[in-house]
Amino acid sequence: MARKLFLLLGLFFLFSISARAQGTGIFGGYTFEHLGTSPGRNLNGVEIAAQHSFTGWFRVAADLDGHYGVPWSPDGRTLHFMAGPEIAIPGRWSPFVHAMVGIGHVHVDGLTSTSFAGALGGGVDYRIAPLLSWRVIQCDDVITNFFGGAQHSVRLSTGFMIRF
Repeated sequence: MARKLFLLLGLFFLFSISARAQGTGIFGGYTFEHLGTSPGRNLNGVEIAAQHSFTGWFRVAADLDGHYGVPWSPDGRTLHFMAGPEIAIPGRWSPFVHAMVGIGHVHVDGLTSTSFAGALGGGVDYRIAPLLSWRVIQCDDVITNFFGGAQHSVRLSTGFMIRF
């Protein structure tokens, strides 16, 4: 009887650890992008992302961002949707890196272009409360091929993440 009880407690402990490691988070915040076209433009915008953790350190993320120029600067808008794997070190301060692929769209000086988009980067999340984190910084190299030429645009983001 004691053996069955220990086996049951062991299975309960094992499943509770894996359930604790899994989770979903939604991020929203401000983002800045230096668009790598010629001439380059500085754009402000919004980034929304969702992620799902499969283990304490491996998760999959999907990211949607839109950047817009200011009225007194040359016309420029970008929109990216990307998804990919993310690796994080869990803790109060949680650094992460990711590699995402997807699609990008740009509107510059009345011309538009759509291309493959990729992002290589990472950042740091700071857990404020059990369900709330502040993304202190996220920095990405967004790689696109607008108008037939390769661009490397720097994207910086900050905001808050709610975890379920």
